[in-house]
Amino acid sequence: MGEVVDGERESGRAALGRTLKFLREKAGKSLGQLADETGYDKSYLSRLESGERLSKVAVMEDLDGYYGCGDLLVYHWRVARIDAFKDKYKEFMRLEATARLMHRYAPNVPGLLQTEDFAREVLSGPQTTDQDAEAVEEQVAARLGRQLLLRRDPAPSVRFVIDELAFRRPSASAETWEGQLLHIEAVAQWPNVVVQVLPFSAGVHQLMGKGSLTLLWQKDGSAVAYTEGDSSGLLMDDPEDVLRHRLSYDRLRDLALSPSDSLTFIRDVLEEHRS
Repeated sequence: MGEVVDGERESGRAALGRTLKFLREKAGKSLGQLADETGYDKSYLSRLESGERLSKVAVMEDLDGYYGCGDLLVYHWRVARIDAFKDKYKEFMRLEATARLMHRYAPNVPGLLQTEDFAREVLSGPQTTDQDAEAVEEQVAARLGRQLLLRRDPAPSVRFVIDELAFRRPSASAETWEGQLLHIEAVAQWPNVVVQVLPFSAGVHQLMGKGSLTLLWQKDGSAVAYTEGDSSGLLMDDPEDVLRHRLSYDRLRDLALSPSDSLTFIRDVLEEHRS
């Protein structure tokens, strides 16, 4: 497949594109033939090979099956999707992908729980151009791919504490919002996931107005805390910092509705939305 000779690290997206081109040429297929046989647009496939676009993981699964190469393309895609995020998030994403235990507080619907339609609405601006739309689609694909960690083997133990505000700010589309609520309801019943709603009645709390908080524990017991606001993210591995944020999280968890009451709350919001 050739070698990188400029001494610089090849991006994950470039490596994926190079692998796609290699497999196609090895199979003796032109882009036109590949498009005809897979049903994907020729220009879309070309841009995947050139590294200009990042697909959804389902596309890579389809092409893995087409070429009969196991999960080679899915593997490269998982590396490439990191390129869709800013550098400051990469270390957090690496740790998130291997965490065995995750606790997260979010004032809005967490990205790990967003449906495709809801994520697209969140990531789109009011004046999105065609060029912007392509970037949005890449971010949507990366966000959906990130959700795979909830289903990996062994599955991590994940707890979400979500502010009631997240359930009181519906999407512009009634259908999208119903799908989002149904998805949270379903995930809340997975054996490795706990969802708790932090009600307005809990009052003022330490993380109000400070964005989200994520605590990650690895298999070896090491832990980090990650806080994220509108335009910044801070990863902390100092034990004192991690402990301080863990205590803040524990207080919110204690103020939140129980998992069963939270599920009832979500179902009530869903019924209100339908009525």
